[in-house]
Formats: sequence, C-alpha cells, structure tokens
Amino acid sequence: MPKLLEKEKFIDISDYGRRPAIYFAELIKNSSLTPIHVTLCFGICGLGAIIAILNGLYIIAGILLIIKSVIDAMDGELARIKETPSYSGRYLDSIFDSILNLLFLFTIGYMANESIGLIIISYLCLQLQGTLYNYYYVILRHRTDGGDTTSKIFEMKTPVAFPIEKQKTVNILFKIYMIMYVPFDKTIYFLDNNAYRAKAFPNWFMTLISSYGLGFQLLVMAFMLAFGLINHIIPFFIAYTALLLVFIAIRKLFINKCI
Repeated sequence: MPKLLEKEKFIDISDYGRRPAIYFAELIKNSSLTPIHVTLCFGICGLGAIIAILNGLYIIAGILLIIKSVIDAMDGELARIKETPSYSGRYLDSIFDSILNLLFLFTIGYMANESIGLIIISYLCLQLQGTLYNYYYVILRHRTDGGDTTSKIFEMKTPVAFPIEKQKTVNILFKIYMIMYVPFDKTIYFLDNNAYRAKAFPNWFMTLISSYGLGFQLLVMAFMLAFGLINHIIPFFIAYTALLLVFIAIRKLFINKCI
C-alpha cells in the first residue's frame, strides 16, 4: 500500500497481489519492459482466463484471474520503481479493467445460461462496488498529510501529459476513461456527496470497504469457479451490492464522529 503514510495503512483484502507485484517489478526494473507492457500482459492474462472458462477449465481460469490481479498491481509498482509515472498507463489500466470485467461476466453468464439482462446488471453492480472503494480510498489519500494525490477525487479535465508520453494519447484515453467511469462516479457521489469533506477514515472501515476492491472481486470469482459454483457468480455480485448502502450508511452515521 505505497500510496498512504504508514499510520494510515489498513488491511486491504483486495490487495493480496501487492507483495508479489513488488517482487516481480524489482526483477524486471533494469529491463526494457515498461509499465504499459505489464498492463498489456494483464490484459492477455484476462483473455486467457476467458478462454479457460469457455473450455470448462474453471480451476485454470481461477488461477489466471489471481495472476491477473498480481500483474494488475505490478504495472504501478514498476512505474514507481522506474520513476516513470504516466496518465496513459493509469487510464489504460482502468479501461482494461472495465472491459475485462464485462467480458468475464458475459463469459460466465454464457456458460451459466444467464440472461443478458442479468449479466449487464451484474456488471453495473460490480463497477459500482469498485467505484465506492476507489472513491473512499482516493479521498483518504488526499486527506492524509503527505499522501499520494496522483489520482483525483473528481476527474474534471484532461491532465497535462508527462514528458515520457504524448498529449494526444492522454487525450484519447481520458475520453474513453470518462465514458466508462463517469456514470458510476456520479452515482456514488450522489449517494454520498459529503464523503470528501472527511479528513480521514478509520482503518477498520477501509478494510470493510476493500471487500469491494477489484482484487477481492476476482478472488471471489476464482474460488467460485474452482468450486464449481459458476451458476452462482452472477446472482452473487448482484446481491452483494446491497452492502453498498450499508457501507454508505456507516460512513454517514459513524465515521464523522471518529474524526
């Protein structure tokens, strides 16, 4: 959890891939591989999981989903080690995540004979869950003295490209990112528009919220696939969204009293 001060770090159950990600990033730091290359690798890994699901190789698919989570954390770690941050990498990472989430659920839904309507609902639910986690996490980082502020609480305008990237590329990726994420961002902001006023969130609360992180979502998919519960994945993520209102209620009723 490199984006928080030591005293603000919490147990992030969705971030289990961080340690191996750091290890592997260190191994390739002197190579010609860039964070963008690593991002492309987790995209390929995700496609591999989809192919495995379509062929009924559910345990292999689960393993690939977990590996994807590790590689997903690895691109950011490599960027920090090489000191080569880029908006292109950041937006491409998020775009790939959204596309892969949709493909994962459509593939699972297809194999489980779910309706297209339920598959789309489950995708919207999955994205809302992740957005709530990211919303609170980014707020925490901005409210922490000396914390990382690379990500913005509210994405309003196209950022100025870093020297290592092209502004045109950043412009294109930012527009795609906005199309994919703004509806979810606005929904979460509508539900809890005063959260950004908080100076901090208790560690126990952030640990609860991390159950909505992408890493944990993929871990749940992996275990359900491995244990032959593919028919329950779509209904699970739809029902799991009910906790979103519970988490927001906890934040509104109790968190400000803890500050």
